[in-house]
Amino acid sequence: MYVAFGQITVRKLRKNPATKDKLGFEFVSGWDIIKVAQALSLPRFITDKLKQSPLSSLFADAEVLFEYTNRFDRILARAFYWLFTGAGLALALMALLDTLGLFDYIEPLT
Repeated sequence: MYVAFGQITVRKLRKNPATKDKLGFEFVSGWDIIKVAQALSLPRFITDKLKQSPLSSLFADAEVLFEYTNRFDRILARAFYWLFTGAGLALALMALLDTLGLFDYIEPLT
């Protein structure tokens, strides 16, 4: 999903002069893919709060991105972002449960 969203949507936005500088600050290569997906996936009131913060240059500009993306791009962004976020949260939860020893009492199926 990461590669597909990057190739289909973000590549198009990088080539457009109106959106090229609105993708957010890129810490490492490819980080703008996640920033664009975040801007297209989060509710409007959250992106408005992020835009008003002093760190707004770190985030992609959702208003501009909505102008230059179609419905398919937004659906792909939401699917990618929420699967990506869910996987990260599940990994953190599993690590916490393992640290607490929850999996020590489960016997293997042999």
